[in-house]
Amino acid sequence: MNHRLAKTVFNLWPPFWGAGIKVARIAPDWKQVEVRLRLGLTNRNYVGVHFGGSLYAMTDPFFMLMTLKNLGNDYIVWDKAGRVDYVKPGKGVVMARFQLHDGWLEEVRSATASGEKYLPELEVDVVDSQGELVAKVHKTLYIRRKKNR
Repeated sequence: MNHRLAKTVFNLWPPFWGAGIKVARIAPDWKQVEVRLRLGLTNRNYVGVHFGGSLYAMTDPFFMLMTLKNLGNDYIVWDKAGRVDYVKPGKGVVMARFQLHDGWLEEVRSATASGEKYLPELEVDVVDSQGELVAKVHKTLYIRRKKNR
């Protein structure tokens, strides 16, 4: 799936659409993704700020998909674990920018060259419209090169 179609599919996907999550950008090379979440009736908690589950949901699939798209079909890539450190209440629009660097992708290829699994932890910041940190999301991926068929 190309980046334009993927963006449209994500924005129409019921879990994202219902929570108010919007994919603003996917780079053609899948090395950058920007996601936004506007505070609304469907994603606020009891005290009127962003529901933590929506903050996590806006970050959930992207590192896994970006890594898979960049490594290709010779690799298995799964989300293994996730953790959120909430820093301050999220109000208004919040955003997360994901980025993969070529050096990191080479590190993954090197670590998995012999068929071993690799469990890197990646982080993304969720920030408000003033650029202040709302939450830090930690994602652990499971990556392994597929065995020869």
